[in-house]
Amino acid sequence: MATSLVSKPRKALSLVSLAARCMSNIPENTVYGGPKAQTPNQRVTLTQLRQKHRKGEPISMVTAYDYPSAVHLDTAGIDIALVGDSAAMVVHGHDTTLPITVDQMLVHCRAVARGAKRPLLVGDLPFGSYESSTQQAVDTAVRMLKEGEMDAIKLEGGSPSRITAAKAIVDAGIAVMGHVGLTPQAISVLGGFRPQGKNIVSAVKVVETAMALQEAGCFSVVLECVPPPVAAAATSALKIFTIGIGAGPFCSGQVLVYHDLLGMMQHPHHAKVTPKFCKQYGQIGDAINKALTEYKEEVSKGLFPGPAHSPYKISSDDVNGFLKELQKLGLDEAASAASEAAEKMEVTK
Repeated sequence: MATSLVSKPRKALSLVSLAARCMSNIPENTVYGGPKAQTPNQRVTLTQLRQKHRKGEPISMVTAYDYPSAVHLDTAGIDIALVGDSAAMVVHGHDTTLPITVDQMLVHCRAVARGAKRPLLVGDLPFGSYESSTQQAVDTAVRMLKEGEMDAIKLEGGSPSRITAAKAIVDAGIAVMGHVGLTPQAISVLGGFRPQGKNIVSAVKVVETAMALQEAGCFSVVLECVPPPVAAAATSALKIFTIGIGAGPFCSGQVLVYHDLLGMMQHPHHAKVTPKFCKQYGQIGDAINKALTEYKEEVSKGLFPGPAHSPYKISSDDVNGFLKELQKLGLDEAASAASEAAEKMEVTK
């Protein structure tokens, strides 16, 4: 009897303890949450990218601007999704990257974050959002992570103020990707979209700027539109990985604009701004134009939608009842139209 009296409170205490533990907001055996399964769909991390770099495995990066493109990158297993300020040109139709705003970029970032569950997400800081002060740079970078759901940010240029901004953002706990060579946001100074590193002074500047960005704490540097020997030198001089675009095959990885590599921009205006270094892996623009033309023709000829694409049915008895109700309402013409439509759908079954 004494044993049962003792055991019951212990059992009750055990249940209370278990319940408290289950309801506790303090996770067990970890700092931030329970152990997570390692799945192929797990988000790519900087650690994984650095491991690839050490092993000499090329890193793939593609721009994305919306949910569908993000899903495509995710499905293809792309390592890094860059939400680029190039959206100003390929999505919004501007001639340069300059007009896009932080708020517009955040909309693109959130859409990409919803679609790309695997790639590391990097968001571009748009022109005018980080040049004024280090505080402005940090504030914008924080928004890209908190509101845009990005994993890291990218900023252009290697002037002392940009290097200082990069360091301040890194010091704030945010991963930064640098960008040297052709920096589209600097076309006012460069005099247009002009390649860099084509003479001794410019080539040395590319390498030195990349090294300065590494020193500031950047985890990677994009090398855009520079001769392959210059990109090779920068890649060799750096401990961090480089991502090339129009910089030859000697970088640690490559990036292309989604619309460019898919051949989506078929209009003559877009043909002018599609870079000559881009390989088109598809002719999606031609396929889109063909599909839209066929759609227009079928609509014009009354061929679409036919029975196969008119799936919602009403029984003949209900049709007759419907016609009577229309006639009661004095809608004789509507009743005739409904009756004629029902007969046509029966004939074309």
